[in-house]
Amino acid sequence: MSALIVAAMLGACASLTGAQQATPAGSARADKAPPTILITPQLIASEQQQREAAVRQDLSSLIVSNPPAYTIGRGDILSIVVWDHPELGGTIVTPATGAAELGPNGAPPNGFVVDNEGKVQFPYAGNIKLAGLTEDQARDLLAGKLARYIASPNVTLRVQAFRSRRVYIDGEVRSPGLQPINDIPMTLTEALNRAGGMLPTADQSRLVLERGDVRYRVDLRELVQKGINPGAVMLANGDIVRVHSRDESKVFVTGEVVSPRALTMHNGRLSLNEALGESGGVSPLSGDSRQVYVVRKSGEEVRVYQLDARVTGALAMAEGFELAPKDVVFVAASPLANWNRSLSLLIPGALTSAATVAKP
Repeated sequence: MSALIVAAMLGACASLTGAQQATPAGSARADKAPPTILITPQLIASEQQQREAAVRQDLSSLIVSNPPAYTIGRGDILSIVVWDHPELGGTIVTPATGAAELGPNGAPPNGFVVDNEGKVQFPYAGNIKLAGLTEDQARDLLAGKLARYIASPNVTLRVQAFRSRRVYIDGEVRSPGLQPINDIPMTLTEALNRAGGMLPTADQSRLVLERGDVRYRVDLRELVQKGINPGAVMLANGDIVRVHSRDESKVFVTGEVVSPRALTMHNGRLSLNEALGESGGVSPLSGDSRQVYVVRKSGEEVRVYQLDARVTGALAMAEGFELAPKDVVFVAASPLANWNRSLSLLIPGALTSAATVAKP
C-alpha cells in the first residue's frame, strides 16, 4: 500500500513538473521578470562607486570656519543706553550695578524696534539706519550722531530681542520648531542642541538641509570620517533642517530564514551579512544557501541580486554588499523542501500515512 501511495505522489509531482515546464518561455510573466544579477566583488565595487557618486554633494558653501558677527536686522529690538542721559532712552540705570532697571511686574524696559527700512528713530539722531551693522558699528554710528549735541557721549547698544532671522528644525528632535538666530553662531550642531538634541530613533545619516530651492543631504557620520566638523556647517535665515527617522529606512528579510523580520538600518548602513545574521541566518532545514536574493526597486526599475553562499569568499561579499532602504532579502527553499511542500499540498497527510503503513 505504501508503494502505491508513493507512486501516486511521484506521478502527481511529475505531472506538476511537466505542467510547469510546459509554460511558454515568451509568456507575459517571463517578459516582466527582472534579470538576476550575481553578487561578485566587481559588482560590490561598482555599487560602492555609484553610491558615493549619488551622495557626493558640494557642501563647501555651508562650511564657515570663522563665522561673522551678528548684524542687526529688521524686526530686532535694540536696547540703547546713553550714560548720564537716561531720558534719551527711557531707561533708568542703577548706579551701583550699571544695569537697567526693570519696569512694572519685572518687564524689561522698552526697546527700539528696527523698522522695515532697517532704521531706528532716536532722540537727536533722527532716523538712523542700523540694519546690516554689528552692535559695535551701530554704537559708534549713533555716538557720532549724538556728538553734535552731547559732549563725548557714552553709548551702550545691545540687541534685546532677536526677531529678524530664524531657522526651522523638524523631525526626530525633542523640541521641533522655530529657532531664532542670535549673536551665537547658528551652526548645525547649535541648532540641534537648541532643539533638545536628536531622539534615539533619529537617523544621523539622513539629515536634510533645505535652503531655498536647494536640498543638501548631510551625513554626520560621513562628515566626521572626512575630518569635517559638523559645527562648521553654518545655517542661514530661512533654512529648514529635517532629521529623518530610522524607521523610514527599513529592510525586510523573508523566506527561509530562522526569524523573518523587518530590520532597521544602523545610521544608513546595513550589509547583507548583518541582515542575515540578525534574522538568525539561512534555515538549515529548508533554506537553499545558493539562492539568497536581494530585491531592490529604484523608481520604476526593479533589480534582483543573487548570492551563492557556498562559493569561496561568500561571507566577505555578503559583508561588502550594502543594502538600501526598502530592500527585500529573500532566501529560497531547497529542492527537497519544495518537493515536500508540493506533496503536502497535493495529497495532505500522504507522507504521514505512508510512514504509518510502513511501520512493522
